[in-house]
Amino acid sequence: MNSLDWAVLIGYFGVMVAIGLWSHKRVDNVSDFFTAGGKMPWWLSGISHHMSGYSAVMFTGYAGIAYTYGVTSYVTWSFPIAIGIAIGAHLFAPRLNRLRSRLHVASPLEYLKNRYNLPTQQALAWSGVLLKIVDVGAKWAAIATLLSVFTGISLNQGILITGVITGVYCTVGGLWADALTELGQFIIQFFAGIAMLVAVLAELGGFSALWTVWDRPELQGHAEPTAGPYTVTFLLAYLFIKTFEYSGGMWNQAQRYMATPSAREATRSGRLSAVLWFIWPLVLFFPMWVAPLLVTPEKPDASDSYALMTEQLLPHGLLGLVIVGFFSHTMAMCSSDANAIASVFTRDIAPALSKAARTWTHRAGLLAARWSTVAFLALSMAVATQVNSPTFKDIITVVIKWVAGLMGPIAIPFMLGLLRTFRKSGPTAALVSWAAGLFAFWLTNYGLDGIELQIQIVSPVATSLVLYILIGFIKPEDTPERDGVLDLLHSDDGSPAGGAAGGASGGAAAVPEPPGPAERQPLG
Repeated sequence: MNSLDWAVLIGYFGVMVAIGLWSHKRVDNVSDFFTAGGKMPWWLSGISHHMSGYSAVMFTGYAGIAYTYGVTSYVTWSFPIAIGIAIGAHLFAPRLNRLRSRLHVASPLEYLKNRYNLPTQQALAWSGVLLKIVDVGAKWAAIATLLSVFTGISLNQGILITGVITGVYCTVGGLWADALTELGQFIIQFFAGIAMLVAVLAELGGFSALWTVWDRPELQGHAEPTAGPYTVTFLLAYLFIKTFEYSGGMWNQAQRYMATPSAREATRSGRLSAVLWFIWPLVLFFPMWVAPLLVTPEKPDASDSYALMTEQLLPHGLLGLVIVGFFSHTMAMCSSDANAIASVFTRDIAPALSKAARTWTHRAGLLAARWSTVAFLALSMAVATQVNSPTFKDIITVVIKWVAGLMGPIAIPFMLGLLRTFRKSGPTAALVSWAAGLFAFWLTNYGLDGIELQIQIVSPVATSLVLYILIGFIKPEDTPERDGVLDLLHSDDGSPAGGAAGGASGGAAAVPEPPGPAERQPLG
């Protein structure tokens, strides 16, 4: 990097902070901080949903997979995510939006107290928070790894720089700052991705390289849809997991649907995100697929291949733009995760731990939201400094094994609990499926040796799914109050699914108003 690249990078950081400070004016209470007051347009929500779904891990861990296996990186990663979001846009997005508009909640998990009970809500909240600390820690490590390649600064220095900048804008501006910076980041990444694609095509002989390079010896097997440990079984398991995770099980994605004005707008938001996931990763991945023709990585897992290729092919200025693109993805995901975790801590965990938290004023609640955001970022940054320890091994291990393996047991009670089909599955089904899924993760990843990757990924979510449904049949725990919650989430007119107010469940009037802080007033 030279002075021009540094100017681009510093300018980017400055714009992100400025957006955060401008967004500060739009945040008056926790509704604005966590759900943008339900006023976010569907197109901004959709772009934000897309941008908050992946990070610099794509340019490190997945760049290594693309370097080794080629097209498999797209087929077994972004393609199933796109399908999962398309499914969730119709199945989950409208119901998640109605959590805010009908149940007046600011956290995705607030409804669980009425849908199940307080212990279930707390179990999912605490386990999800701990998982996200590790997950976001891996993201900080990924971007710091890239920064070290370009600038020579240490891993810890890179983590500190990116974490502090992200902390400033997402703490002062809340979800509005996240969404607006993600819009800017999307525009930057668009030009950076196109620049990298054009540079690679020019190096390989022009536009025709898109279809003529695949018979070269260095790319043998790179056109296969599945390869190595990324088998068809892995693909199907990943599709199932990502449908839950990216449709709301990853709480920051649920917030994007909650922030739109209506259920219909939430569905449109999900459709836009799905289209972007189908198309845009192809632009980003092609240079990674053909990287064996251009560079020789220094790291065994080839996680530095994309960074090395960028340094080799791009002139200064454009190099800075691509580096900014790396930052944009990571900062988008980490800031959105921080906001989601802060909402869960402020609205779900803190009121269960402290009586004072149940009666916070608007100002006190907003202050707690900001401080919990800072605390989450600090903890995840501390974890990032240890990401290469024997416990975590490497970045891609954390992202694939930990997140994909553990997200299912946490997401299944949360997401399936939105659907009337599973109304008989109550607190027992939720807690047993959650605990058994976590045990299955430990057993297949650490308790037994020689377990294939697809088994490690699918076992936790399969265990949780089977038990959640089975226990619901064996020990049904549906009540009029719980049915009332589901009725409110089911249709746009707000009436019970059974028709008139009487309905089979006794009507939505049976739903108690969610207790909690003073801010728990209608958000829509």
